[in-house]
Amino acid sequence: MSNDTALSDSPQLALRRAFAAYPTGVVAVAALRDGSPAGMAVNSFTSISLEPALVAVSVARTSSTWPVLAESTRLGLSVLGADHGALCRRLSSRTGDRFEDAEWHPTAEGAVLIDGAALWLECGVSATFDGGDHEIVLLEVHAAEVFPDVAPLVFHQSAFHRIGTAS
Repeated sequence: MSNDTALSDSPQLALRRAFAAYPTGVVAVAALRDGSPAGMAVNSFTSISLEPALVAVSVARTSSTWPVLAESTRLGLSVLGADHGALCRRLSSRTGDRFEDAEWHPTAEGAVLIDGAALWLECGVSATFDGGDHEIVLLEVHAAEVFPDVAPLVFHQSAFHRIGTAS
């Protein structure tokens, strides 16, 4: 371990700190459930395949939101924009209205997309896999819309950061 990791840290805490060294985007995963939006933030999102179009997210087994979302026909994945820091914290919270002050809209299939995102994907669950204390969810992409002028929100070292748009 590096000098930055205290000897008293548990192996899990030390590993969490190590993983924090890898910057990630933040994705809202959301759908309409009983007429209201349900959703959560994930930073374990990756592209998997172009043909067929597949992406994946990892969801903690302790999540109380994933069992609600897993039953949805379609899920909206929104790569959050640089101005979505407060929304991301609400989507990560276990209490309160996660969509308070959020601008969003549903698709015809019930996916919820966040306005001001850098990317929207409308997906359906294709498969799930055991990932230790997480469930790995493979999602088939049914629609995508990119907003190249929106800088994404980046999570690094347990804090939000901004990067510029590609030129």
